[in-house]
Amino acid sequence: MRGSNQGPAAAALQSWSATWPHSNSTLGTLHHPALSARLWIALRTMHSTLSRLNAVSALATTIVLVLVVLIDLASHSRHTPSGKLHINQLEVVRAKAAWHMDRNIQDFVQTSFTIDADFSPLFDWNTKQIFVSIAANYTSSKHKSNEVVIWDRILRSKNDAHIALNSATNKYGLREVGRSFASIENATFTLKYNVMPKVGRLIYGNEYASAQIPIPKRQLLPNGEQPKVQRLYY
Repeated sequence: MRGSNQGPAAAALQSWSATWPHSNSTLGTLHHPALSARLWIALRTMHSTLSRLNAVSALATTIVLVLVVLIDLASHSRHTPSGKLHINQLEVVRAKAAWHMDRNIQDFVQTSFTIDADFSPLFDWNTKQIFVSIAANYTSSKHKSNEVVIWDRILRSKNDAHIALNSATNKYGLREVGRSFASIENATFTLKYNVMPKVGRLIYGNEYASAQIPIPKRQLLPNGEQPKVQRLYY
């Protein structure tokens, strides 16, 4: 009764190995009582280790997700928009963009504006930076909604969170897809912000939105001719 002296683990492995086609070397290993028991223990230990690692990783992932949600809720600041954006002047000029891929002659809207806005209340321990921009919105015959960013700035700390600009101009060109603003009558200008946290979701908001502002027609020379084409460095 050799099987009775081998223990249940070795007996089970011998019974299992007898039902499968193995090479002679494998059968010899499985029929050896000491090696069979070690193999059985190794398989059980591996299964137990993988199960524990899986449980630990699942718990760690859950904890991280909960912490991210709590951080996002705790760092959500309440900001009341109080900034001002004033459009001083709009002028439509015929020009070419020097640094743009499209260098065809077309209409550009030169914009002069004044900003006074304080974004420091949006800064807290979880704020990485704030992206501020001015967008022009208008309707054309081809597209019902058009939005063009004409200026932006990145705020990295409370020290530079107060923006005060007087008679600033476009940082980016305000152009139309059809290359002419002749059929576009009005546009609105919006001062926007985007809070980028260290952890959590992005927060978008409007600091100020202007009313409809008429877009003037392109001026001709006194003799009725087109003015000289300008070169704009956008």
